Amino acid sequence: MFSAFVNAFKIKELRDRIFFTAGLIVLCRVAANIPCPGIDTANLQHYFETKMTADSAGGQFMGMLDLFSGGALQQFAIGALGIMPYISASIIMQLLTPVIPSLEKLQREGEAGRNKINQFTRYLTIVICLVQGAMAAVAMSDPQRLGLPSPDPGQSLVANPGAGFIMMSVCVLTAGTMILVWFGERITEKGIGNGVSIIITINIIERLPQSIMGLYEMLAAGVTGNMRFSYVHVLLLLIVFAVVTAATVMLTQGQRRVPIQMARSVLGGQGQKSTYIPLKVNFAGVMPIIFAGAILIFPGAILRMIPSQTCQRWSVYFNHDTYTYMVCYGVLIMLFSYFWVANMFNPLQVSDNLKKEGAYIPGIRPGAPTAEFLDYSMTRVTFAGALFLTALAIFPMLLYKWFQIPYNVASFFGGTSLLIIVGVTIDTLSQLESYLVMKNYDGFLKRGRLRGRRG
Repeated sequence: MFSAFVNAFKIKELRDRIFFTAGLIVLCRVAANIPCPGIDTANLQHYFETKMTADSAGGQFMGMLDLFSGGALQQFAIGALGIMPYISASIIMQLLTPVIPSLEKLQREGEAGRNKINQFTRYLTIVICLVQGAMAAVAMSDPQRLGLPSPDPGQSLVANPGAGFIMMSVCVLTAGTMILVWFGERITEKGIGNGVSIIITINIIERLPQSIMGLYEMLAAGVTGNMRFSYVHVLLLLIVFAVVTAATVMLTQGQRRVPIQMARSVLGGQGQKSTYIPLKVNFAGVMPIIFAGAILIFPGAILRMIPSQTCQRWSVYFNHDTYTYMVCYGVLIMLFSYFWVANMFNPLQVSDNLKKEGAYIPGIRPGAPTAEFLDYSMTRVTFAGALFLTALAIFPMLLYKWFQIPYNVASFFGGTSLLIIVGVTIDTLSQLESYLVMKNYDGFLKRGRLRGRRG
């Protein structure tokens, strides 16, 4: 495996792509560490450390944004919005394409149509940046206006709050996000891997040193919460991490192969060619977790804003470390898993394509019976994947609640962080593998091949 990395630098084209990708990643990290003008970074850091805890609604919201920005939000840097507005715009366009006939027609026009859809996605990204940038600037000027805790007396987050600061911040944050989007597109075109996904992954990995430091501090203190903590516990955590990572790889790579037969010409005669349709176990990827987490931010925040003791009591049930939150979180993940599959997987279209190509599933008649079989099979596969995804998402919360493991450490034991890291790593290594095999070098595996998520 290590020889494969060495061989990657022997291929000039691949070496240039790797260095190009690394250079743009460095620029992305620079953008995440340059604060916007007018921000008091010392007060802002103190505010995050004391007010934005993992068990508060505001802390969950800010924590999710800070996760994908690579810590840029804690400094209110020019890359504070990260690349998530572009991801949100892409998701919206994917959901609208099957619904709006004009977009569906553009998608069928090939490369030219996809370029137009990409341009619409960029325009929508700017709109989302303007909205999110304004909300972020208002939150910095007056956190209470958005239901967030107020800073300590005498510790203003902004030197000169007002309309001027908000307008300037919106422009800076929007420009920062669009620069990151441009970096991501250049990585995809001239680098290695999917640029947008790599930027998100690097931003998540940026928190890994802090998590390791947190683990070291727990070991040095010898306790975590009301429990003793020793080298044995560290070893057990490492074993659990290895097992969870292996399970995440299985979830990411898992698929059910539906065999199909295709007619082909063999020396002027007719023969049969066998292949298969891969039905992915985790077809929706990390999207159900993101959707569920984003929705559950609002109930607790809204209840806290209502001046009623009853609402204040009910808001506690939406804290991040409560069982009611975990149950709601799991149910939403299951629902969004089916929602995503229902929007993105069309068994009727797959059945029609098979019929046009003269292919069929053995034992299943073409047409409506094939569509029903694919729908039934995908429903069962999705149930297993959604159940596994739910367990993976809730596991870090249980570590935080049962064993008092700091959440910045527990978050790497499942959930969004681990899923994105594993998925993007597999995709990137798969692309490296294809370059190595094309140049007659050994790949990362001596037997078989590294199968990417698109495989």
